[in-house]
Amino acid sequence: MTIANKVEQALASAKSLEANLQTFGLDTNNQQAKQTFQQLQQSANDTVKALEQRLQEIRTEEPQYNQVQQ
Repeated sequence: MTIANKVEQALASAKSLEANLQTFGLDTNNQQAKQTFQQLQQSANDTVKALEQRLQEIRTEEPQYNQVQQ
């Protein structure tokens, strides 16, 4: 498994986590829990953005990863 594949897997997991945290925040009536889920969702979103950026860097720096994907 290439680094690009591992980053893609991590990105998918981070997106799933972000979606789950958003759902948890919407499903709770407890305002403190809602705020906590929103903060955690924002952290997950930051992670998603960082992983997306890193994946783009990998694809730019290492063109062979693009050939594998096609």
